[in-house]
Amino acid sequence: MTSKFRIVSIFLFFGFSNIAQAQFGFSQEIGVIVGPVAFQSDYGVRHDLSTNAGNTGYGIGIIHYLNFSYKADCNCYTPETYFNDHFKLRSELSYNKTELRNFGQWVDPIKTGLGADQLRAMRGSTDVTNIGIQLEYFPFSIREFTSTIESWGPFISLGGQFSSYNPKAWSTMGPLGTPLTTFPKYLVPSEGHATGLTSEGGTVWSVVSSLGTRYKLAPLSDLMVDFRLQYYFSDWVDGNNPNKNLFKENKANDWLVWFNVGYIYYLE
Repeated sequence: MTSKFRIVSIFLFFGFSNIAQAQFGFSQEIGVIVGPVAFQSDYGVRHDLSTNAGNTGYGIGIIHYLNFSYKADCNCYTPETYFNDHFKLRSELSYNKTELRNFGQWVDPIKTGLGADQLRAMRGSTDVTNIGIQLEYFPFSIREFTSTIESWGPFISLGGQFSSYNPKAWSTMGPLGTPLTTFPKYLVPSEGHATGLTSEGGTVWSVVSSLGTRYKLAPLSDLMVDFRLQYYFSDWVDGNNPNKNLFKENKANDWLVWFNVGYIYYLE
């Protein structure tokens, strides 16, 4: 299922960009992004520095822009409106992977007993393929930024993505799902699953918001740094979701923070 999703995503991603140019004559930009991901899940302790620093992975992606300030079909600027000079539409195909484990006070070396050993032995991972769009807002003129080498173009964005996720859960003590290897709260049924742990994949929608800036490297190329928050509308993306009715500390869906660096090239 995951491989099929990725193939379809690639066709949709490039098909949309070609149709858009053919139909409307916008100029286009394409780029790549890469950077570390901090996955905020049910592994570890909420608001714990060691959890935030430990459950990290990486993300990579291909990005595409529709630039409303310039028309490729006539090699000319579009009519000067506020929207054309301050907004770009960004489409994206990305992938991230994170290794997960428990951190914080409940797995501190001073903790003893079977429960602490079970939590320390828990392992997990998740890899997620995303496709979606964001509307980026540039508070300063896009035209002025495009025409000025070594200038800066800060932006904020908001959008949505559709994702295919593939989690894994295991233990160094042996197969999960028995009282000998699994902490008690993970053995309780949760949201249609036999336990609070699963290696079953699925799909999910998410909302994405970014804060970043471009740097004009050359007439047809930019560097970009981007700080992203992505909130998934599911708590199963990491494969870990103890019953919320019984375990109130498990109250938030999965989300991530991604700091990425990118290179963008102007096609027209």
